[in-house]
Amino acid sequence: MVNAARPSRADYYRVLADKLPANALVVTSLGNASYLWAAMHHAPENFYIEDAMGLALPLALGVAIAQPARPVIVVEGDGAVLMHLGSLVTVGAVGPDNLTILLIQNGVHAASGGQALTNPALDLAQLARSAGISRARNVATPEAFASAMGSVPAGGGGAEVLVLSTEPDVEV
Repeated sequence: MVNAARPSRADYYRVLADKLPANALVVTSLGNASYLWAAMHHAPENFYIEDAMGLALPLALGVAIAQPARPVIVVEGDGAVLMHLGSLVTVGAVGPDNLTILLIQNGVHAASGGQALTNPALDLAQLARSAGISRARNVATPEAFASAMGSVPAGGGGAEVLVLSTEPDVEV
Protein backbone atom coordinates (compact mmCIF):
# COMPACT_ATOMS: atom_id res chain seq x y z
CA MET A 1 0.00 0.00 0.00
CA VAL A 2 1.37 3.43 -0.98
CA ASN A 3 1.20 6.12 1.68
CA ALA A 4 0.72 9.37 -0.22
CA ALA A 5 1.70 12.62 1.43
CA ARG A 6 -1.11 14.83 2.66
CA PRO A 7 -1.81 17.99 0.67
CA SER A 8 -0.23 21.27 1.74
CA ARG A 9 -2.03 24.39 2.91
CA ALA A 10 -1.07 25.96 -0.45
CA ASP A 11 -2.89 23.16 -2.31
CA TYR A 12 -6.10 24.06 -0.48
CA TYR A 13 -5.53 27.82 -0.84
CA ARG A 14 -5.32 27.47 -4.62
CA VAL A 15 -8.79 25.90 -4.57
CA LEU A 16 -10.08 28.57 -2.19
CA ALA A 17 -8.81 31.35 -4.46
CA ASP A 18 -10.57 29.70 -7.41
CA LYS A 19 -13.87 29.04 -5.61
CA LEU A 20 -14.05 32.18 -3.46
CA PRO A 21 -17.32 34.10 -3.88
CA ALA A 22 -16.72 37.62 -5.23
CA ASN A 23 -18.02 39.39 -2.11
CA ALA A 24 -16.49 37.04 0.49
CA LEU A 25 -14.56 38.29 3.50
CA VAL A 26 -11.61 36.06 4.48
CA VAL A 27 -10.04 35.94 7.95
CA THR A 28 -6.73 34.09 8.31
CA SER A 29 -4.84 33.21 11.46
CA LEU A 30 -1.22 33.76 12.41
CA GLY A 31 1.91 33.87 10.28
CA ASN A 32 2.11 31.14 7.65
CA ALA A 33 -1.64 31.03 7.05
CA SER A 34 -1.80 34.80 6.59
CA TYR A 35 1.47 35.22 4.68
CA LEU A 36 0.59 32.48 2.22
CA TRP A 37 -2.97 33.74 1.65
CA ALA A 38 -1.68 37.31 1.15
CA ALA A 39 0.87 36.07 -1.41
CA MET A 40 -1.74 34.04 -3.27
CA HIS A 41 -4.85 36.24 -3.06
CA HIS A 42 -4.29 39.61 -1.41
CA ALA A 43 -7.47 41.70 -1.36
CA PRO A 44 -9.03 44.46 0.75
CA GLU A 45 -11.62 41.90 1.90
CA ASN A 46 -8.94 39.89 3.72
CA PHE A 47 -8.24 40.29 7.41
CA TYR A 48 -4.89 38.87 8.49
CA ILE A 49 -4.49 38.09 12.19
CA GLU A 50 -1.04 38.20 13.77
CA ASP A 51 0.05 37.05 17.23
CA ALA A 52 -3.42 36.02 18.38
CA MET A 53 -3.49 32.23 18.25
CA GLY A 54 -7.04 30.92 18.30
CA LEU A 55 -8.72 34.27 17.87
CA ALA A 56 -9.41 34.22 14.12
CA LEU A 57 -12.61 32.23 14.67
CA PRO A 58 -14.19 34.57 17.24
CA LEU A 59 -13.28 37.55 15.06
CA ALA A 60 -14.81 35.88 11.99
CA LEU A 61 -17.96 35.09 13.97
CA GLY A 62 -18.31 38.77 14.83
CA VAL A 63 -17.77 39.75 11.19
CA ALA A 64 -20.36 37.18 10.05
CA ILE A 65 -22.90 38.58 12.50
CA ALA A 66 -22.12 42.19 11.46
CA GLN A 67 -22.20 41.38 7.72
CA PRO A 68 -25.00 38.79 7.34
CA ALA A 69 -25.35 39.33 3.58
CA ARG A 70 -21.69 38.48 2.87
CA PRO A 71 -20.00 35.09 3.03
CA VAL A 72 -17.28 34.99 5.69
CA ILE A 73 -14.55 32.37 5.47
CA VAL A 74 -12.08 31.82 8.28
CA VAL A 75 -8.93 29.71 8.15
CA GLU A 76 -8.03 28.43 11.60
CA GLY A 77 -5.63 25.75 12.83
CA ASP A 78 -6.39 22.61 14.81
CA GLY A 79 -4.19 23.67 17.73
CA ALA A 80 -5.75 27.11 17.81
CA VAL A 81 -9.30 25.81 17.86
CA LEU A 82 -8.40 23.42 20.69
CA MET A 83 -6.93 26.36 22.65
CA HIS A 84 -10.22 28.26 22.39
CA LEU A 85 -12.82 25.51 22.07
CA GLY A 86 -15.47 27.87 23.40
CA SER A 87 -15.37 29.69 20.07
CA LEU A 88 -16.53 26.58 18.23
CA VAL A 89 -19.29 26.05 20.79
CA THR A 90 -20.39 29.68 20.40
CA VAL A 91 -20.53 29.32 16.60
CA GLY A 92 -22.73 26.27 17.12
CA ALA A 93 -25.05 28.25 19.41
CA VAL A 94 -25.25 31.32 17.15
CA GLY A 95 -25.37 29.37 13.85
CA PRO A 96 -24.62 32.10 11.30
CA ASP A 97 -25.56 30.88 7.80
CA ASN A 98 -22.80 32.92 6.17
CA LEU A 99 -19.79 31.50 8.07
CA THR A 100 -17.51 28.80 6.68
CA ILE A 101 -14.69 27.56 8.91
CA LEU A 102 -11.72 26.00 7.15
CA LEU A 103 -10.00 24.10 9.92
CA ILE A 104 -6.43 23.13 9.01
CA GLN A 105 -5.68 19.76 10.62
CA ASN A 106 -1.93 19.33 10.51
CA GLY A 107 -1.48 17.78 13.96
CA VAL A 108 0.94 20.41 15.26
CA HIS A 109 1.02 23.79 16.96
CA ALA A 110 2.69 25.35 13.91
CA ALA A 111 2.79 28.90 15.26
CA SER A 112 4.78 27.99 18.35
CA GLY A 113 7.40 25.71 16.83
CA GLY A 114 5.69 22.56 15.58
CA GLN A 115 4.92 20.77 18.85
CA ALA A 116 2.59 17.81 18.30
CA LEU A 117 -0.99 18.14 19.48
CA THR A 118 -1.90 15.93 22.44
CA ASN A 119 -4.40 14.07 20.22
CA PRO A 120 -3.59 14.75 16.55
CA ALA A 121 -6.05 12.06 15.39
CA LEU A 122 -9.05 13.74 17.02
CA ASP A 123 -12.04 13.84 14.65
CA LEU A 124 -12.52 17.61 14.52
CA ALA A 125 -15.61 17.37 12.29
CA GLN A 126 -17.29 15.18 14.92
CA LEU A 127 -16.17 17.65 17.59
CA ALA A 128 -17.78 20.50 15.61
CA ARG A 129 -21.00 18.51 15.22
CA SER A 130 -21.09 17.88 18.97
CA ALA A 131 -20.65 21.64 19.44
CA GLY A 132 -23.86 22.21 17.46
CA ILE A 133 -22.48 22.71 13.95
CA SER A 134 -24.34 20.07 11.95
CA ARG A 135 -22.62 20.90 8.64
CA ALA A 136 -19.13 19.64 9.51
CA ARG A 137 -17.03 17.20 7.53
CA ASN A 138 -13.50 15.99 7.00
CA VAL A 139 -11.83 16.78 3.68
CA ALA A 140 -8.68 14.92 2.64
CA THR A 141 -7.93 16.25 -0.85
CA PRO A 142 -8.04 19.55 -2.75
CA GLU A 143 -10.49 17.94 -5.18
CA ALA A 144 -12.89 17.08 -2.35
CA PHE A 145 -12.45 20.63 -1.03
CA ALA A 146 -13.34 22.07 -4.47
CA SER A 147 -16.49 19.96 -4.50
CA ALA A 148 -17.37 21.04 -0.94
CA MET A 149 -16.83 24.72 -1.75
CA GLY A 150 -18.97 24.35 -4.87
CA SER A 151 -21.85 22.91 -2.85
CA VAL A 152 -22.11 25.47 -0.05
CA PRO A 153 -25.80 26.37 0.22
CA ALA A 154 -26.83 30.00 -0.02
CA GLY A 155 -28.08 30.46 3.52
CA GLY A 156 -29.87 28.08 5.80
CA GLY A 157 -28.39 25.37 7.93
CA GLY A 158 -26.01 27.42 10.05
CA ALA A 159 -22.23 27.63 9.85
CA GLU A 160 -20.14 25.03 8.07
CA VAL A 161 -16.84 23.45 9.12
CA LEU A 162 -14.52 21.84 6.58
CA VAL A 163 -11.61 20.06 8.27
CA LEU A 164 -8.72 20.11 5.78
CA SER A 165 -6.12 17.42 6.36
CA THR A 166 -2.67 18.88 5.59
CA GLU A 167 0.96 18.08 6.03
CA PRO A 168 2.53 19.54 9.17
CA ASP A 169 4.03 22.98 8.71
CA VAL A 170 5.95 25.19 11.09
CA GLU A 171 6.00 28.98 11.29
CA VAL A 172 9.12 30.64 9.94
